[in-house]
Amino acid sequence: MFRIARWVTFLLVVFAVVPASAQTAAKQADGSSAEWSVTAAEIPMRDGAKLHTLIAAPVHPDNKLPFMLNRSPYGTPEELLKPLPKDTSRSLSETGYIRIWQDIRGKFKSEGTFVMLRPPHAPEDIHGIDESTDTYDTIEWLLKHVPGNNGRVGIQGVSYDGWLAAMALIHPHPALKAASPQAPVADMFLGDDFHHNGAFRLSYGFEYVWLLESGKEMNMAWPIDLPDAYNWYLRMGPLVNANTNYLHGTRPSWNDFLAHPNYDAFWQKQAISSYLKTPLTVPTLLVGGWYDQEDFYGPQRIYAELSRHDPHHLAYLVLGPWNHGGWEGGTGQKLGPIDFGSETGSYYREKILKPWFDSLLKGLGKGEIANFPHVWTYETGGNTWVKGEKWPPRSSVVRNLYLDSERNASFQPPSANDVDGFDSYVSDPAHPAPYRKRPILPTYGPGSTWYTWLTDNQKDIEARPDILAWKTEPLSQDVTIAGDVVADLFAATTGTDSDWVVKLIDIYPDEYPADPTLAGYELIISDEAFRGRFRKSFEHPEAIPSNHVEEYKIDLHTADHVFLKGHRIAVQIQSSWFPLIDRNPQTFVPNIFEAKAEDYHIATQRIYRSRKHATHIILPVKGK
Repeated sequence: MFRIARWVTFLLVVFAVVPASAQTAAKQADGSSAEWSVTAAEIPMRDGAKLHTLIAAPVHPDNKLPFMLNRSPYGTPEELLKPLPKDTSRSLSETGYIRIWQDIRGKFKSEGTFVMLRPPHAPEDIHGIDESTDTYDTIEWLLKHVPGNNGRVGIQGVSYDGWLAAMALIHPHPALKAASPQAPVADMFLGDDFHHNGAFRLSYGFEYVWLLESGKEMNMAWPIDLPDAYNWYLRMGPLVNANTNYLHGTRPSWNDFLAHPNYDAFWQKQAISSYLKTPLTVPTLLVGGWYDQEDFYGPQRIYAELSRHDPHHLAYLVLGPWNHGGWEGGTGQKLGPIDFGSETGSYYREKILKPWFDSLLKGLGKGEIANFPHVWTYETGGNTWVKGEKWPPRSSVVRNLYLDSERNASFQPPSANDVDGFDSYVSDPAHPAPYRKRPILPTYGPGSTWYTWLTDNQKDIEARPDILAWKTEPLSQDVTIAGDVVADLFAATTGTDSDWVVKLIDIYPDEYPADPTLAGYELIISDEAFRGRFRKSFEHPEAIPSNHVEEYKIDLHTADHVFLKGHRIAVQIQSSWFPLIDRNPQTFVPNIFEAKAEDYHIATQRIYRSRKHATHIILPVKGK
């Protein structure tokens, strides 16, 4: 949800949207007039709060232009108010949009109080405000006060900005003709940023709250004073110590984590899907990345919800081989060490995003995109774009990948003679399995590789005794999956609570002449964590009966991938993923945020692979 590093660069060079409005032309570096102008405005909302807004536009446009709006908690690009090189002004003016950037309430130069993911106001509150009303009021003001507009507005944004773009759909202004929520948050307890299936995302949650709730601007003066953040979070101890030693009750979101450890009304009210129940009236392009380390769940969840209420077929989806926001700049050919065979980012911006917005906002209307595919997915492994009309596709067939006693995986079910087979490991909260090779740097800041960790080689941590792995033989033919991947896990613990982490992995051949550095490489394709106490209900957690086999259906989310001939498919299972996920005490306590040191206990975990309790991965396989 936090992506500042390329923010200004993106706004200056990306395809389509450009700045708006103006009273005086900015000056070039040589003192001559630029081809565009930038002004600042304080736009009043219906409750009187004024939101700081930058408006930029070509000075002498040939035609009336549409608006492109971006609202953000991360600040507006004030650099645009300063003299810029001539090539920059040209790139702005050539895009043919009036560009708007706005600080949301309580951030940077905007008035009001910042609320993390402010939920919509109650319908009965006629004076209520929220991000939807602020967007509506902003559009209304722009139409009346910025000359040269054609009466059409688009909104886009990545991450938190993407959530803001999605919120504009709740009660859209009539002039809003296109929206592109990119990597938007959908549900902060089930699948985005702060929790995955109730498992708290410790390092990300702590550091994001530290950054965003330290004041109107952002605070990167980290309390993390060790070279390995793994050791720092381990030293912090139980979650209760975060407030005691560092936050001191001053971060509202952290206090909310403590007060709402379950999926109660607080989290449900934030979940945007609960508000997208009316027929979709604004063409909407959701964008996500297969390797999004923060909000992979959001775009797919919102797309699914919009598709249920889409009589006019206005919902579109793009999923590519990108990390969080990785489509907004750069070529998109590589991520970490993985080469995807083409410039996927450039293709998306030039062949998908630009023509989609241009068709809807420049007076061309829906007719121009009548034959535009509703779904674009990039098939990794096969390295090709796939166009379709629905996601997941209907063409895939379910096949089960089973585990066996020799640590092999195959599509053959367990033998009838295997009645109680299992593999086990010891999970020790004092020595949790890291989510990546150490040392682990803070999420943000100099040298951080947080942005590419999902392409890390899983072989680097596989040898730990608290991680189990099963692998197929080298494949005799390609295996292509397209759709939802689900782990059907049968497990038991000696504790009364447990986390389960499941990863589906593509293992490259031991000899790989195309790129010898990838020989034997173990690349995550799908993964997820699940907090065992929520196996029956996210609202009402229950202790796990000790030494009792329980079934856990864990959604590993969708994938579009080819496991190539000669590669192997692997499954890894573990019970900690630290410090990405906080340590489970493995003893049931009502609120893990209030757990004490003495609540943390070692547990023995059993993963069953018998005929009766056959742990398997449900794969959506295309073709044979």
